[in-house]
Amino acid sequence: MSASKDTAPNRTARRPIRALPPQLVNQIAAGEVVERPASVVKELLENSLDAGARRITIEVEQGGVRLIRVRDDGDGIAAADLPLAVSSHATSKLVDMADLERVVTLGFRGEALASIASVARLKLRSRTRGEEQGHELLGDGQGGFEGPQPTAHPEGTTVEMRDLFFNTPGRRKFLRTERTEFGHLETVVRRVGLSRDHVEIRLLHNGKPVFTLPAGEDQAVRERRVAALCGQAFLEESLHIEHSGAGLRLHGWVARPSFSRSQPDLQHFFVNGRMVRDRLVAHAIRQAYRDVLYGQRHPAYVLHLELDPALVDVNAHPQKHEVRFREQRLVHDFLFRTLHEVLAETRAGQDAGPAAPAPLAPSPGQAGESDPPPRQAGIGLGLPGGAARGNGGAGRAYSEPPPFEMSHRIQEPDPAPTTSDSDSVPPLGFALAQLHGVYILSQSADGLVVVDMHAAHERIVYERMKREFDAGSVASQPLLVPVELPVSQREADLAEEGREDFASLGLEVDRAGPELLMIRQIPIHLRNSDPVQLLRDLLSDLSVHGRSGRLRESVDEVLSTMACHGSVRANRRLTVEEMNALLRDMERTERSGQCNHGRPTWFRLSMDELDKLFLRGQ
Repeated sequence: MSASKDTAPNRTARRPIRALPPQLVNQIAAGEVVERPASVVKELLENSLDAGARRITIEVEQGGVRLIRVRDDGDGIAAADLPLAVSSHATSKLVDMADLERVVTLGFRGEALASIASVARLKLRSRTRGEEQGHELLGDGQGGFEGPQPTAHPEGTTVEMRDLFFNTPGRRKFLRTERTEFGHLETVVRRVGLSRDHVEIRLLHNGKPVFTLPAGEDQAVRERRVAALCGQAFLEESLHIEHSGAGLRLHGWVARPSFSRSQPDLQHFFVNGRMVRDRLVAHAIRQAYRDVLYGQRHPAYVLHLELDPALVDVNAHPQKHEVRFREQRLVHDFLFRTLHEVLAETRAGQDAGPAAPAPLAPSPGQAGESDPPPRQAGIGLGLPGGAARGNGGAGRAYSEPPPFEMSHRIQEPDPAPTTSDSDSVPPLGFALAQLHGVYILSQSADGLVVVDMHAAHERIVYERMKREFDAGSVASQPLLVPVELPVSQREADLAEEGREDFASLGLEVDRAGPELLMIRQIPIHLRNSDPVQLLRDLLSDLSVHGRSGRLRESVDEVLSTMACHGSVRANRRLTVEEMNALLRDMERTERSGQCNHGRPTWFRLSMDELDKLFLRGQ
């Protein structure tokens, strides 16, 4: 027997519709605005910045739960406007719909102070510029306010919040430990510090200074601030970007692939000064790093994108964490192409920054999981006076060897020739020997270079094939005897469907039967590879990517597979001339600091580091 309507479970008695009391409305709104102390600091800092502050001090106690006090030297709030400042949907930042369609301020909804005042005790003091004295407004956290009353206060505003969630214990129990809450709060302040170089910011916790960020808009001050907030190592391993086009401007720092992270914990992206976490932006950046990152490593960056406010909707998320671009494809392509071109210049042997690398620890296993892999720091571009050549030719001048052949390379114009004085040592030095058929040992101008020859050659072949594919001229060579490959019927169907795509890659494959393929032609770079295994791997790629039309969308992955087959294998003995030719090719090739899978291709030990390993001079 079914339950009657009167006894049905989970039903409440019918109640009339009525307007909610203002205090309850503000507490509901606070659920979107105020999640934890860090949320309060974010809202108050945004108000200070919108008020034109040039100096902001943040004081917190017990992780911000007991006290948050934010003091600024901004425009201030007039005495008559103080009661409006703590009421819902009251703001000086919007007037009409036109303002909402091109928001230029960080805050604009008029909910922050009202929401904070509904879940904490609030003291608001302010003095506008030119006013003789300030005024104070007190909130009891229950919807009641006293004031405004005259008070002594410098020009600017101070917002003091005490006892967060004292009147909503259900919310307070979700707060974490003091250390955890302060960690979230400090992260917010650091991000704001990265977004506004011209504002001095001080943070104090339980009466003790945490950091002070001096203001300044010249490049040196910006770099010091980035180093203070992201670490000196990040700055040293980063490339500075300044690029404009199509009404967009991108500037900031991107870390070299060798400074990747195990977590996305050093990724800061700002749109018109607003910190955002946007999927379109994340995808564009990830694509730019796609073939230079190892495994599941994450890139590190501090980037600022500036564009017309009318082209971005900042009202797409209740907490304003996300934005929506009106020209999504334009923004995505601009970010991808800019970063892709910048990362392309990270050739092996280039200077990695002004500071010397940290000494290499003699004992393994000491680095934390979040530490970057071995640094590929810069190598001097030459020693005047004819440095000694590593293969025994002391004092012999450096001369450019021919391109690395390995019997499957072709001579072609160098797209980015390496320049070097005739009497200097090239960036990666001269080959000394080959270690276990895997590594090349080279003497550079100031130390020892170790190169993974397979990883390095894989990148060289890959970049060459990408250029040829983009130009529609992948060089190929017919096989003297076509090679048969038995496959499944599904694989034969895929090969037949993708015949034109294979041809664009320099591979001619015909279907010779229901379950038989015939390989007639392969790319000339891969003429010493196993054509059967090559085709099997490409069929596997094709199977994963589905229809042949999608193969072109993943052409870099396919070319990477092919380059791996075409690169020199481990245990292959090379002559000194071949080793030196490989080093010179690395210096010319884009992204040669990493192989196609993101693993490092080389590293260096300076003479100082070698001396420390052997305790010389100690």
